[in-house]
Amino acid sequence: MEIIAFLFFGIVGIYSVFIIGLAYGFRKVAVFKNNSSEPKSTFSIIVPFRNEAQHLPQLLYSFSQMDYPRSKFEVIFVNDGSTDDSVSIIQNFQALSFDYRIIDSVRKSASPKKDAIVTAINLLENEWVITTDADCFVSPDWLKTIDSYIQNHNPVMIAGAVSFSADESFLQQFQQLDMISLQGATIGSFGLHKAFMCNGANLAYKKDLFFELGGFEGNDDLASGDDVFVLQKAVAKYPEKVQYLKSECNIVLTEPLDSWKAVFHQRVRWASKTASYQNAFGKILALIVFGGNLAIVVGLLLTFLGLFSFWSWYLLFAVKIFADFLLLNPTGKFLKPEQVRFFLISNLLYPFFSTTVALYSLFGKYEWKGRKF
Repeated sequence: MEIIAFLFFGIVGIYSVFIIGLAYGFRKVAVFKNNSSEPKSTFSIIVPFRNEAQHLPQLLYSFSQMDYPRSKFEVIFVNDGSTDDSVSIIQNFQALSFDYRIIDSVRKSASPKKDAIVTAINLLENEWVITTDADCFVSPDWLKTIDSYIQNHNPVMIAGAVSFSADESFLQQFQQLDMISLQGATIGSFGLHKAFMCNGANLAYKKDLFFELGGFEGNDDLASGDDVFVLQKAVAKYPEKVQYLKSECNIVLTEPLDSWKAVFHQRVRWASKTASYQNAFGKILALIVFGGNLAIVVGLLLTFLGLFSFWSWYLLFAVKIFADFLLLNPTGKFLKPEQVRFFLISNLLYPFFSTTVALYSLFGKYEWKGRKF
């Protein structure tokens, strides 16, 4: 039992050191204050969509409310084989006061999302590309803030925050807490100059950079990863010019999923790309996070079998949740979700959920947007 306890506490100890390191990195990324400089950057916003009739109206409305010169941005909606009213909703939306195009995605790889982005990016003339999702909602100052950051910092790629607009249900609150942890890890890695992750719902980069890096070449066989693989290529070539824009005005809101099955398949899709990371820090961190969660799961199972002390497991869990809180608390204050509920029970369930997702992603199939991968 002593050997088991030593092993588990060693794993959770290493996990805690890394999470506390990310919490330190989070604080190292300064909050950007937008200035009133004259807008200069030109943007092409790419929105891949497939059967998003339910969500598109809120995205279209948020685009129509953006405080940015209409001559300096366009929106490219890329239809990935929708069978609902998505196209007509875009065409008939009354408040569309900006330039937009609807094009059909040209499928060439195993990744519908990457194909949609490649289809669009070959048609663009603006200097900057921004990707977001059809189920998102952006702030009026979204483009203005990105432009101001570009003028002040001269980056080639900018990652931004994504947060959930969650209701009071446990399912949505669980997803919100999970998103907070992912955003905290993302920002923390930038603060440590070890960036390896971002979210394609709020990612901007120079169009020329995409072609310079070879686009998605090398990982177009994976259905996921339209964001992180491009970021990791960019970090390897321009480590100082791939930056994180930490600003409340740059937070993109998205909708939580409405079933545990959908959440599970989404997380499996995300986890499936980890083995293909080119970034060593990202791979090491993924392994350590898996080990920390696995120690909690196995420790509790051994407790039920009488092979591990309950109080030892309780201390193990307390150490982990304390380290997590040091990252989740400042991240939550930055993202400002309307409410955070079920913190304790979510943190108890998460190791079981995360471990199952990680193991399943090694050999299991998943569904996404009505397709099987």
